Amino acid sequence: MPKKPSPPAPGLVVIAALAGAHGVRGEAKIKPFGDAHCVCRYGPFLDAAGQVVLTPVRSKPGAGGMVIASVRENLTREQLMAMKGTLLHVPRAALPAPDEDEFYHADLIGLQARDAVGEPLGRVRAVQDFGAGDVLEIAGPGGILYAPFTRDTVPHVDLAGGWLTLVMPDTLDGDAPE
Repeated sequence: MPKKPSPPAPGLVVIAALAGAHGVRGEAKIKPFGDAHCVCRYGPFLDAAGQVVLTPVRSKPGAGGMVIASVRENLTREQLMAMKGTLLHVPRAALPAPDEDEFYHADLIGLQARDAVGEPLGRVRAVQDFGAGDVLEIAGPGGILYAPFTRDTVPHVDLAGGWLTLVMPDTLDGDAPE
């Protein structure tokens, strides 16, 4: 059974995954989880414990949205292939401030979800993307609730206050109103 990745150290954000080796000269193939043009600009990549894994020196676009990076570490193709799937983190402080009405997933995790009148519903446990957009995973007293991260469903986010407003639709697709 595969080992479940450990949660990142506080202040670290996952921005990519090592997709293996490229060529025979020790270049790394990186799958970015954001803007491919910027992924190698935020300093060395760290593991979940905060230890340096790879230090990009140069990067170029690769096929299929991948980034090909030359790294400072002297790693063989075999070593890079053995590290395939490793999540690559950077300190949250190294990332630029998001635009207005944009949020880093890491900033949403842990926020208290409140209904329209301010009653607590639970806490954001994760932000998932199953292919149709971001979905908040909220752990509350009634169990796990999944809510689309849209302006209609989440009309207000207060990062400084540590909460967001969650307005669930009266009906879900396929359900008839009662």
